[in-house]
Amino acid sequence: MFTEHHRRPMTAAVLGLASVLALTACSSGQQAAGSGDADVAKVDGRISLTYLQKQGDQEYFVGEAAGAKAKAAELGIDLKVVNLGTDANKTVSEAQSAISQKSDGLIVVVPDPAVGPQVAQLAKDAKVALLTSDDQICTTGPDPSSCPADALVPRIGFSGAQMGGEVGKRAAAEFKKAGWKPEETRTLSAWKQDVTVCTDRVKASKDAFAAGSGAEVRNIDVPTDNSPTGAQDKIAATITANPDVKHWVVWGCNDENVQGGVTALENAGFKADDVIGVGLGAYLACKNWSTDKPSGMKAALFINGEDVGALAVQTMYDKLKNGKDFPKEAFAPTTMVDASTWKSAGVTCG
Repeated sequence: MFTEHHRRPMTAAVLGLASVLALTACSSGQQAAGSGDADVAKVDGRISLTYLQKQGDQEYFVGEAAGAKAKAAELGIDLKVVNLGTDANKTVSEAQSAISQKSDGLIVVVPDPAVGPQVAQLAKDAKVALLTSDDQICTTGPDPSSCPADALVPRIGFSGAQMGGEVGKRAAAEFKKAGWKPEETRTLSAWKQDVTVCTDRVKASKDAFAAGSGAEVRNIDVPTDNSPTGAQDKIAATITANPDVKHWVVWGCNDENVQGGVTALENAGFKADDVIGVGLGAYLACKNWSTDKPSGMKAALFINGEDVGALAVQTMYDKLKNGKDFPKEAFAPTTMVDASTWKSAGVTCG
């Protein structure tokens, strides 16, 4: 989904500049660089945009690119989409390339938020509009979670708290329907713990489950790399370490974590009736519902990348053509789906 699976080592130059920018901003007390609005002029002619995406071959981001391209065609925008993979350094070089090719605006999904200050500075110096989608970046430091609100680059995507809350609420409803004893049950939260948006989602899931279940169920946090295999390996070890648990409720940052958990539990001999998995994304969860085989994946929150890509391009157009200020954040809609509703909801099963 829209969280990095792993990070490549960043060059000393990238890390060094990020640190210098952070120290400079903190010591000067000046307004954050590259907020997305500063010194950006209206474009009278045809607009040119560059969309820099991490993991561009992942199903969610494929959809996001498609939505962006469709909206760009509708609005008469020249749009170039670049797949950054998981290479943080490529973010900087591709941003420089886009600026040199006279892009009027950059929309970025960074593989690593540590490059945020450098990308923001490049955009500010070139007077190019900067907008992020999905994940946040900070103009004054590498960690968005400790960033002043006015230093966060405007973002288009989904609300982590809202998404996680929906997942936790559905998990609570499934738990109550199952009638499991709390002392025989564990909730399992799986996510890459240095990714801010993931932590937001998981915390909201925990809170919503606690509020909706009416029971005290012990939770186990499992750090993963946000990939299906990585989550499966870590959750398998957790299952082994808790042999007395009879029922499991699984949620996480994305579909990958929940799919890994459901698979690990299935491999450990748990029946589908003893597992409640609630995914986030639905692009992997739907595979469990494509056959008649019972699955522990009970539901998933459908997040449509096409909506985010289209909204990001529209937001950039409104800024560059009409001078409309970027919102601090703008959110696309989400839908909870399950085995009976995923097809009608329009989920693309990757």
